[in-house]
Amino acid sequence: MQTKQTIAVIGATGNMGAAISKSLAKGNYRLLLCANQQEKAQALAQEIAQSNPNADVEALDCSVNASWEADIIIAAVPYEAEKEVAQKIKEVANQKIVISIANPLNQTYDGLVTAPETSAAEELQKLLPNSKVVKAFNTTFAADFTTPVIDGKQVDAFIAGNDEEALQTVSELVQTAGFNPIVAGKLPVSGTLERMQLLLIQLNLKNNYNWLAGWKILHH
Repeated sequence: MQTKQTIAVIGATGNMGAAISKSLAKGNYRLLLCANQQEKAQALAQEIAQSNPNADVEALDCSVNASWEADIIIAAVPYEAEKEVAQKIKEVANQKIVISIANPLNQTYDGLVTAPETSAAEELQKLLPNSKVVKAFNTTFAADFTTPVIDGKQVDAFIAGNDEEALQTVSELVQTAGFNPIVAGKLPVSGTLERMQLLLIQLNLKNNYNWLAGWKILHH
């Protein structure tokens, strides 16, 4: 039997954090939910346990403790909060997988706040030089997690990172969440993935598209 991996979800009560937590509760994982408001994290853990009695889920009030216990850390926080998270977990995240889901959007959604030659994930990797940062879930919307299917096909979820073993682990995690994982390349590809999502958000806002179903590559 496969060893159960422990996943710390930092920012678990946000839209994306909650969606990711609920979807991963179906897998062979132990989930540690962290949030600024402990009561909300506990309520989410109870909600997950009620809907999935087999789920191994617990709310912790400290991201450091959760990250120390975890094999995988998901930073389910906005880009502007990643630096603070990195400072807290740096000492306990050595050699661990840290997933960046952030899109570094500016306030008017017409550009990114990161420089053209970098990305949110690469900036996080600089802050956590001894961790294995992987970009994932940034091209999916929270709504995708309840119905991750377009025309009968799984929504694609793009992944980028420098460590092959970490990419394989995150691919399995993405599959558990209900998506079709596509390894897009090394960590610098994260910039492209973040710009892809910026474009999708802009098109949604401009044309009132209902494109909350995410991305799907059509194979012929």
